[in-house]
Amino acid sequence: MTYPEAEKYLFTSAPLFQQHGKQAYKPGLNTSVRLDQHFGCPHMAYKTIHVGGTNGKGSVAHLLAAVLQTQGYKVGLYTSPHLLSFRERIRVNGEMIPEERVVRFVEEERAFFEPLHPSFFELATALAFQYFKECHVEVAVVEVGLGGRLDCTNIITPALSVITNVGLDHTDLLGTTLPAIAREKAGIFKHAVPVVVGEVLDDTAGVFRATAELVGAPLFFAQHEGALRHSVPGTALNTYESTDYGTLKCPLTGLLQVRNTRTVLAALRHLPMHVSAAAVRLGFEGVCATTGLRGRWERLAMNPEVVCDTGHNADAWRYLGERIAEEAKRRTVHMVFGMCADKDTTSVLSLLPNAATYYFTQASVHRALPASDLKNKAAKMGLKGEAFPDVQAAFKAALTAAAPDDLIFVGGSTFVVADVLQMADTIGNNETIE
Repeated sequence: MTYPEAEKYLFTSAPLFQQHGKQAYKPGLNTSVRLDQHFGCPHMAYKTIHVGGTNGKGSVAHLLAAVLQTQGYKVGLYTSPHLLSFRERIRVNGEMIPEERVVRFVEEERAFFEPLHPSFFELATALAFQYFKECHVEVAVVEVGLGGRLDCTNIITPALSVITNVGLDHTDLLGTTLPAIAREKAGIFKHAVPVVVGEVLDDTAGVFRATAELVGAPLFFAQHEGALRHSVPGTALNTYESTDYGTLKCPLTGLLQVRNTRTVLAALRHLPMHVSAAAVRLGFEGVCATTGLRGRWERLAMNPEVVCDTGHNADAWRYLGERIAEEAKRRTVHMVFGMCADKDTTSVLSLLPNAATYYFTQASVHRALPASDLKNKAAKMGLKGEAFPDVQAAFKAALTAAAPDDLIFVGGSTFVVADVLQMADTIGNNETIE
């Protein structure tokens, strides 16, 4: 079996949420426990940090991994979804799992797991935990897939649990109110394991306090910790004045990353392992190179400037919309924009700036909202533009129309970003940043 064959097997033999959405979601831990026992409970061989939340959990997970790796620990990192390759989900010290290991997993274990009818995410999680043990990692940063209580990563008992925030997303699966979603995310709390919550709201604080008290978990709110004194968002770097580590600079820019940084700085206070100020500073500054993080206001080219971001729900667009509106005050903005059909498109569209030209499109996944439908919904919000059948066509139209000083933004969905990254080599003679 070749690697492409193994990857195709994983994508097609088990339901993939990335492609199919709700139909691929398999709540509950029974299958995960069976897989875990089959492999000898590998996650018990190393410390873990569990990161959940509606938005920011990927950035927080990568920042924590970067700091720990810079400190000298051998670090596993498990995140989702991927942009270009399944192997992005499973990394050790920033390096993706080898193709050969994925092939061997499918060839050697399919006879066991096929009768269980696992989901794609259950298989990926089992492989990640086993691979981390084989690599003798000292700590693994594990991002929750969806929710928390019934997510298959919730078989671990971590050294620290982190909830970045709670917003209205995946309401068809997690609940239609903030307290209901908070209860699902608080399902990762464990007895005697400290919990750091990045953003506390009136609707969710009581849920977190009650759950922490019920299970006996020490609870800390990052907003009350005082670990972040001051922040200066920038276009190339965000600058932070921290209480514990001095001045920090980070290439993850924008206001949303301020919240994520506050969460990380609070989390570092409650880790049962040492990190130096130097490791924190270097980890923050080198997070993308160290961990392979992509798609967070990532600049792909200049003249015109091309930026992509994976923000895909209203909570993320409260920050992104404001940032793009500011950009539109000083230059022309072209928006290559698509969404998934299972998202709250009305709330997101209401946050988009009117002062932009839109190239409505659809990503190459089954969950994509047809571009014509998106265009019609956007028109009711006063957003003007044309519909394009795929991301490549939309992007090429924007690139043709844009002047050298303009901004082209690509986003609305993780999968729109994935599609534009796939065609990075066709951006043209621009100063492409890989």
